[in-house]
Amino acid sequence: MPTRDIRIDKEGVWSYRGVAMSRQDILALFYRHLRQDRSGCCFIEIGRQRYPVEVEDTAYVVWAVRCPCLLLSDGSVEQLDPGTLRIGRDNIPYCKVKKGRFEARFSRSGYYQLAEHMEYDPLRDAFFISLNGRLHYILDAASD
Repeated sequence: MPTRDIRIDKEGVWSYRGVAMSRQDILALFYRHLRQDRSGCCFIEIGRQRYPVEVEDTAYVVWAVRCPCLLLSDGSVEQLDPGTLRIGRDNIPYCKVKKGRFEARFSRSGYYQLAEHMEYDPLRDAFFISLNGRLHYILDAASD
């Protein structure tokens, strides 16, 4: 696959031709116009123009957790949908964001903050979080 000019690394850092982008106004514009096709490929769509985006893991990263709220790499705050929590490869948690349209990877600090809300159920041999009086079990990719 050819290398794309615009890239998002696994920590949520955007770069253009290998140089990190720091202009928040440009990043906000890109996030507002970020789309994903059915195969999971991301692109920026502005008007009739489409610009492919290489994504190392996920386009969004959860930087902080204040249950039930998540601070995302685009600067937005949204409620965690606990039914979408899963543990992926290398024990990294993921969840759905942006009305379920995108998956987000938890940063190390986001993961530690989420872990403060996790409990273990030895009968099910599974982790869960409790929100609004309900237990939400976390899917484990290793158990699939």
